[in-house]
Amino acid sequence: MSVTVRVPAKVNVQLAVGAARPDGFHDLANVFLAVSLYDEVTATPAGELRVTCEGPDADQVPLDRTNLAARAALALAERYGRAPDVHLHIAKDIPVAGGMAGGSADCAGALVACDALWGTGASREELLEICAELGSDVPFSLVGGAALGTGRGERLTELEVGGDFHWVFALASRGLSTPAVFREFDRLGQGLDIPEPVADQAVLDALAKGDPAALAVTVSNDLQPAALSLFRELGDTLAAGRAAGALAALVSGSGPTTAFLATDAKSASDIAGVLRASGTCRDVRTASGPAAGATVLGS
Repeated sequence: MSVTVRVPAKVNVQLAVGAARPDGFHDLANVFLAVSLYDEVTATPAGELRVTCEGPDADQVPLDRTNLAARAALALAERYGRAPDVHLHIAKDIPVAGGMAGGSADCAGALVACDALWGTGASREELLEICAELGSDVPFSLVGGAALGTGRGERLTELEVGGDFHWVFALASRGLSTPAVFREFDRLGQGLDIPEPVADQAVLDALAKGDPAALAVTVSNDLQPAALSLFRELGDTLAAGRAAGALAALVSGSGPTTAFLATDAKSASDIAGVLRASGTCRDVRTASGPAAGATVLGS
C-alpha cells in the first residue's frame, strides 16, 4: 500500500520582517496565500528510510536525511515509537529554492502521508506542532488557503478569501538561499530602526473581498530589497511583468521567483506570454489561489 499527498506552493502577499531576535530568527507578519502549483509526496513501506525525487530541478533536491520530507518521517516515527521505514517519492512541480515553500510543502506532505500510511491517528494539532518544529513555513503548507503567520511565521490565523486571485510566476535562472537573504536584510538594516511587523488590514480586507485591484496596491515584501541586492537581474523581470500589464509585481518570499498579480485568468495568460518572450526569466507558470492545503489523493 502507498499513500499520495498533494501539497501547494505559496505566495506571500505581505511579508513584514522585524529585526533579528537573540535566537537569530526574525518575527514576521506573513500573509500566506496557497496557489495551484503542487508537489506530490508518495509514502510506501520500505526496509529503511529512503527519498527519491523527480520533476524540474529534481537534481537540486537532497535525498539524504537533511531533506525536510525525511525529517518529517523521522519526527513522526520518533513521536510514535516506531521505525521510520518508508520510501518517500517526491514528484516536484513547485520551483526548487524559489521562495514558494517547495521544501516546506514536501515536509507537510510527507508528514500527512506517513501519518496515513502508519495509521498513527495524529490529531491536526499534533501535526501542526510537528510542522512548527520542522520549519517556519511548514504549518501553512499543511493548512493551505490563506493565513496570517506570526512569530517565525509558524503561528497561524486562517483568513477569509472572497474569490480567486490569478498569478503569474517567473522562474529565475538560479536559486537564492533563504538564510542568505535574511543575512542581507540584516546587513541592509544595520543602524536603522526596524519596526515590529504587523499585518496590514488593507491586505486582509482585499483578500476577504476577493478584489485583485485592491490587493495590488497593498502587497509588500520586506525581503525584496535584500533579494534584489543579491540577484540584481530580478529587477529586469519585475519591470517586464509590470510592462506586460500586471496589477502588482513582487519577489515571492525570499526569492528568486517573482510573482505578478493579474486581473483574471486571461490577463494572467497574456502576461505569461510576454514574460516568456522577454528573456528575463528561465520559465513562466500561471496559478490561482487560494488552494487547499495538504490533501490525501489516494492509497
